[in-house]
Amino acid sequence: MLRLGSILLLLLSALPHPLFSAVDFEKEIAPILRSSCLGCHSARAGMGNVRLHAREAMEVKSSLGVIVAPGDPQKSALFLSLLLPKGNPKAMPPTGPLPAEKRELIRQWILEGAKWPDGFSFDLRPPATARAKAEAAPLKDDLELVKAAGIRIREKSQEQDEASMKPYAEPIPATDVSLDFVPIPGGAFAMGTPDSEAGRGEDETPVHRVQVDPFWMSKFETTWDAYRLFMFATEANEAQNPDTMVAATSRPTAPYVEMSFGMGLNGYPAISMTQHAANKFAQWLSLKTGHFYRLPTEAEWEYACRAGSSTAYSFGDDPAQLAEYAWFSTNSEDKYQQVGKKKPNPWGLYDMHGNVMEWTLDAHSTDFYGEGGALAMNPWNRGAEPYPHVARGGGWMDGPALLRCGARMPSDPSWKIQDPQLPKSIWYHTDAQSLGFRLVRPLKVPSAEEIFRYWNNGVEYD
Repeated sequence: MLRLGSILLLLLSALPHPLFSAVDFEKEIAPILRSSCLGCHSARAGMGNVRLHAREAMEVKSSLGVIVAPGDPQKSALFLSLLLPKGNPKAMPPTGPLPAEKRELIRQWILEGAKWPDGFSFDLRPPATARAKAEAAPLKDDLELVKAAGIRIREKSQEQDEASMKPYAEPIPATDVSLDFVPIPGGAFAMGTPDSEAGRGEDETPVHRVQVDPFWMSKFETTWDAYRLFMFATEANEAQNPDTMVAATSRPTAPYVEMSFGMGLNGYPAISMTQHAANKFAQWLSLKTGHFYRLPTEAEWEYACRAGSSTAYSFGDDPAQLAEYAWFSTNSEDKYQQVGKKKPNPWGLYDMHGNVMEWTLDAHSTDFYGEGGALAMNPWNRGAEPYPHVARGGGWMDGPALLRCGARMPSDPSWKIQDPQLPKSIWYHTDAQSLGFRLVRPLKVPSAEEIFRYWNNGVEYD
């Protein structure tokens, strides 16, 4: 339901407003677009295929109609999206409505014919030399920052034992977005794949006993709703919750292609990020919320996927049942799907099989499974090289064998083959469009040194 201010703006849009002088695009409109829109809708970051960087981009149609219809705000998607209430998937900006005076400036500018000065465009793509320097620059975060974060995290973490662990929703401050987490009990299980299992890979043996401590895990794969708040964070939305530690977290550089590849944004899994990018999202979310989040280890991921089972899938061995639980090559329609639309596993986790394969912390090794002794305790094979690291669960383009609980997918330099930059981006795997992640929160808060190692693998550069 539109609020009174929005109704007044709609009424005003019928006729030119006599109280306003001509709007100065460069002084009044360009700053609004730059601070509130271009983080997601520039020439390089056309989220939802909407771009606002140049005059010709304004003529493109969107789901609400043409982006700008000169002289008619009521037919202009740019203006109409500003009137939608916060939380509506088409509302812009998604972090909250613009002040009324800025919305009125946009309305008046459109009413006056949406004049765009000849030759003006937003140049948000830095020169190649600057991009290379940005990619090669040292990471902003350091151990001292993480030590300060650890104090905040320990103060907020109230749960003392496994019995106190409950499902919860973690809101991202100053937004309508939250992430759901479910408790995963600690325990031991047989990790790996027996020789008798159909589709077994040679890197899934030997079967060995592993003990993991209790943790919470994301109920769903991380969606664009949450990830793009981190990926395209602007001064405007961070100003709503100023925090020097959050500001010090490394952020992705602007992408060189539209990262959803037209497959969908609201409620759909975020994809094509490097493991480093997923680690930095975990750090950003931790500093935003005060809870410690990270990627799962391989052992934690497989343990949670199996959910007490010892079969190929959490529901049994029959791949004919996969369509009830997973999006994969035979039912995905060649794209990822919204999270949570299939049946969950016995522990309440959705899309552990299929939709997108999910990052773990571990480096891929063919012999690590045999090195843990009789009972490996919370194993983590920390990487020493950029490749390969392990993704789990299979994705929308994979067949049943890669969706098994024990299946492992090693990362590869070919996941960046289209990247034109030198050095290659530490943030994007553009050629891995079936790759995403979910997070865990361990019950036991680790030391600052351990937190730092979880968030900073140190093998980002190809």
